[in-house]
Amino acid sequence: MKKFIRSPRFKMNALLVLMTLFCFSLSLFRYYISETKVFFFLNWNLFLAWIPLFLSTFLLTFNIKSKISIAVIIIVWILFFPNSPYILTDLFHLKARNTIPIWYDLIVILSYAWTGLICGFLSLNDIEKLLSGYSKQRIINGIVVLFLFISSFGVYLGRFLRWNSWDVLNNPFGLFNDIVVRLIYPLEYTKTWGVTLLMGIMLNFMYFTFKLIRNNNEKLLEPENTVR
Repeated sequence: MKKFIRSPRFKMNALLVLMTLFCFSLSLFRYYISETKVFFFLNWNLFLAWIPLFLSTFLLTFNIKSKISIAVIIIVWILFFPNSPYILTDLFHLKARNTIPIWYDLIVILSYAWTGLICGFLSLNDIEKLLSGYSKQRIINGIVVLFLFISSFGVYLGRFLRWNSWDVLNNPFGLFNDIVVRLIYPLEYTKTWGVTLLMGIMLNFMYFTFKLIRNNNEKLLEPENTVR
């Protein structure tokens, strides 16, 4: 138990919980001061951002071996993963309001966005570790890059076309139509691919920076090899 509590993963999860509580307290304080629920939707968005981390943690914790089960969970994970970087686009809601200073709202949105992003990156790192047992690292890196671009496309669908992850079940034909028409006629949807490309590049830089820092920290925590 002590070993688990001292593990980097436990510390990261505990920090994420504290960050989530901090975000929630910011929105509560804002509501107390302004008596408006302007940013209460961020709590729901952050909950959705936690789902990929729940799924990846489940896969690793219970050491799932069935390839079918792993495939199904990863598909569900892909559907919810865009919710993690999606909160970054909630900066669109930032504007001057009479009751609350704009700097406070900026901190509120950035706090939620950062927490959601770390949840997503940590879950992606889990999926990467899981897949590393089935293929070479070069191929896994390619899959990770693809996941991040798919996520960027998902963010576009959510922010600009207002699709949600569960619309795969609620309205699959409408969602499928909006996706396919953009694949068939890409030149008619330059905004779609501009957002997807640029956000995908940004997320890749951010994730691989996160991964590099995380790996370096883990190496520093390893006991030094001594010559006897």
